[in-house]
Amino acid sequence: MSKLFLLEDDLCLLNGLSFAFQKADHDLDIARTLQEAETLWQEGKYDLLVLDVSLPDGSGFEFCKKVRLISQIPIMFLTASDAETSIIMGLDMGGDDYITKPFKLAVPMSRINALLCRSRHFQKSSGEPCSDGIVLQLLEGRAYKNGTPIDLTAAEYKLLRLFMEQGDRIRIQWQQSPCQSPDC
Repeated sequence: MSKLFLLEDDLCLLNGLSFAFQKADHDLDIARTLQEAETLWQEGKYDLLVLDVSLPDGSGFEFCKKVRLISQIPIMFLTASDAETSIIMGLDMGGDDYITKPFKLAVPMSRINALLCRSRHFQKSSGEPCSDGIVLQLLEGRAYKNGTPIDLTAAEYKLLRLFMEQGDRIRIQWQQSPCQSPDC
């Protein structure tokens, strides 16, 4: 089951997409404003983002830019903004796909499945260790928890990297000291 994030303010479209995503066995979180989106993004781990461009308090483009600073999660724009400049801008800023309204529901569903498939394959071969919402970006030497940067010293980063890369080989064992006196 994939966890999708939908940023859309149109209630009719939300209902249809929600039904289709859940029917396709995707877990879905919904935000209707940029502010809601930023809160949800901080709290969750997602496999794919679906963003509308025109929102009551901003733009899906703004949200995409923030996400791209820290994540390579697949992003699909699903919007009525069909101007060539908008499409180019959305793709150039890091969107992986751009679908304009109106559309037949099978089209975004098929494209979402393709993006998820490529993303899973890339994650397996990317070499970026991840566990429980923590992702290490090895080339940048940074760690993130649910998309939020973790402030670590160099030694802490090296230990975290060691534990995450060798987690299947490292076992921590607790052994009680043979000395029973309180002075040990």
